[in-house]
Parts: sequence; structure tokens; C-alpha cells
Amino acid sequence: MKKVLVCSLLVLAMSASAFGAAFKVGGTGPLTGGAAIYGTAAMRGAQIAAEEINAMGGDIQFELRYEDDTHDAEKAVNAYNALKDWGMQVSLGSVTSKPAEATAAENFADRIFALTPSASSAAVTEGKDNVFQMCFVDPNQGSASAQYIGEKGFAKKVAVIWKNDDVYSKGIRDTFVEKAPSFGLEIVSETAFADGNDTDFSVQLTDAKEKGAELVFLPMYYQPASLILAQAQAMGYAPKWFGVDGMDGILTMEGFDKSLAEGVMLLTPFNADAKDERTQNFVKKYQEKYGEIPNQFAADGYDCVYAYYQALTQAKATPDMDAETLCQKMIEQFTTMTFNGVTGENVRWAKNGEVSKDPKGMVIKDGAYVGLD
Repeated sequence: MKKVLVCSLLVLAMSASAFGAAFKVGGTGPLTGGAAIYGTAAMRGAQIAAEEINAMGGDIQFELRYEDDTHDAEKAVNAYNALKDWGMQVSLGSVTSKPAEATAAENFADRIFALTPSASSAAVTEGKDNVFQMCFVDPNQGSASAQYIGEKGFAKKVAVIWKNDDVYSKGIRDTFVEKAPSFGLEIVSETAFADGNDTDFSVQLTDAKEKGAELVFLPMYYQPASLILAQAQAMGYAPKWFGVDGMDGILTMEGFDKSLAEGVMLLTPFNADAKDERTQNFVKKYQEKYGEIPNQFAADGYDCVYAYYQALTQAKATPDMDAETLCQKMIEQFTTMTFNGVTGENVRWAKNGEVSKDPKGMVIKDGAYVGLD
């Protein structure tokens, strides 16, 4: 993987340098390890966007560099420091929430603007005027999921299985449980797990089944979700399943039986089957380059680079500006501009860095994501 990464970075650097000076954009993410599907996807999406923009030959050119943080906060800070030493002018932050909380503090202290593709913890941006998100914040995912399930009438009795040592899972669970009653949902079972007891879910599934849960809400990443789906089938429990954006990636998980995910629903800002030209071009290019359909993390990475392109263009920024100068310009742009991308139309940002865009209901059908709306 490291060889592929280095080659990709060299291609981007060469294509940018061919037109002169370029803005140095850096990000950290899990490029190896259990969460690598997220970091790799975000990096690939960002790479495609940078290559497209550089090929235009305009004044805004990008040199993109990603460092591997293996989904570890301490390693993410080391990776961030390597990017700062490299000369990073604007940042893509970190891909996953816990590492992003650590690197966001560095972004704030160093006055390097950050736009994370997918770190959705509210703590990532809290108290930091220069750290923004392209993804939904965790509390919004929880409330939006409760509203969607209730308004669509998918179920009345709901079980929640969540990871209590993960800020991502906890943030979504907290708001879902709080908002569920207002949308006519009864939480009949709520069980948790943590690192070290995340391979056997018989207790959680038995509790949900015995208490008559018609739908199980899974605010978690795809790895434990894949085990839950397999173990539920083995015990003959077949409720409706509803996940969150961290579930996006389960279909490309090595060794996973896609039939287990048939009918799983989730909210995501990206629909690879959308018919608009922008999305179709991105999906086609991603498939040609990497041999698979892009997930939401790839789409968010792609949109991040294009959002920077718009903001830098509108700010009349030049690559000779230092990071602190660019930081102020990006704050001014992102708090006032409207952006159209593959993950949403008329996207806007609040002063606290939180994004505003409409989620899309998706269901897994015949091994692919299909729009519910």
C-alpha cells in the first residue's frame, strides 16, 4: 500500500508542478489497519479531485499528501506534524473522529484551516473557528435517523446496539435515544459493547429479539455490524436493520457475504446511483481507477478538495500565502459560501464548522446501495 501511496502522491505533485506553484494540502487517515477502508477511500476521492483540478491548468493547483494514522490519535498527531514540516497550507484534517479530535487541536493552535471529509464527532470542531466538517455531525445523524425511521413508519419497537468506548457511536446513540420518542419510536432494548468484547453479540441480539424489536439501530462502523448481521442470521432473528454512514464500506469488506446485508438501510449524503452528471462522472472515474464503486468517504474527500478549490478561487488566494493568512481567508469563505458537490446541493457551513446538507435514505439491494426516496 505504501508504494501505491507514494506513486499517487508523486503523480499529483508532478501534475501540479507542471503549471507552477501549488497549494499544499495535507490530511491524515487510516491507510492501513482495520479502518483502512475509510482512509483509503477519502484519500482516493481527494486524489481524483486534485488530478481533475490540476488538469484544468488554472491558477489554483494542488499538491496533495496523505499520512497514515492507523486510526490512532497519537499517531495522527505525529502524521500531522510531518505534514506541517512538509509545508501544509490547508488541511483535510483526519478521516476518523478520535484522531481528528487530536489533530483539530493542532490545526487550531497552528492556525492551519482544516476541512475534514468524515470525522463527525462534535468535539472535532467545538471551540475551533478554523476546523470545519464535510460530513454530518454525530448528533445530527442520530436525530435524522430517528426522524427518518419514524416518518417512514419502518417500525415502532426499536433496539439499539452501540459501542460505548467510541465517540462516534456514542454521539449518534445519545441523540437517537433522546429524539426517538418524539417520532413515535419505543426503545425496547438498548445494549452496548466495547473493545475486547466485540466479537460475540449473542447477549445483545437475544435481548432485542426477546423484547420484540422490529428494527435494530446500529450506530457503528461496518466491522462489528458485519458480525452482528451474521450472528443474527445464525440465530434466526430477522428484524429490519438501520445503520449510519460508518456502515458504508460493508459491501467491500474482504470476505463478507453481501447477502447478509440485504435490506440494510442507512442515511448517507451520497448516492452512487444518482443521475446527475457530476456524480456519474465521479463514479465512472473512480471505478476505472480503483475497480470499485466509491463510498461516501470517497465522495466526501472528493467534495473537500472541490470546496477548497471554490473557496481559494473566490478568496483570490495564491500559493505564496502562508497558512495563517489562508486560514483567515478560508474562515471568511466557508462561513458565507454555498457549495454544490456529489454529497449535496446548496451546502453551507455554520460558524462552528457544522455542515448543512440533506441526507439520503439508502437500502442495500442485490449487493448494491439503492435510493429509498
